[in-house]
Amino acid sequence: MTIENHLASLRTKHEDLEREVEALEAAPAADNLPIAQLKKEKLQLKEKITACEAEVADQDEVMSR
Repeated sequence: MTIENHLASLRTKHEDLEREVEALEAAPAADNLPIAQLKKEKLQLKEKITACEAEVADQDEVMSR
């Protein structure tokens, strides 16, 4: 799997989690624990996305030399 494919996969998972969090928050009797867990997972994915984007930028910089 290329870094670009991995990055796309991470972004898709992040978007899926966002939709899941929104659905849970919209529920009348929303349980905060599952929402907090999903938000934590979403944040971890965002950190991985940021790291991958930095890696891609570094690769692009090396290739352009």
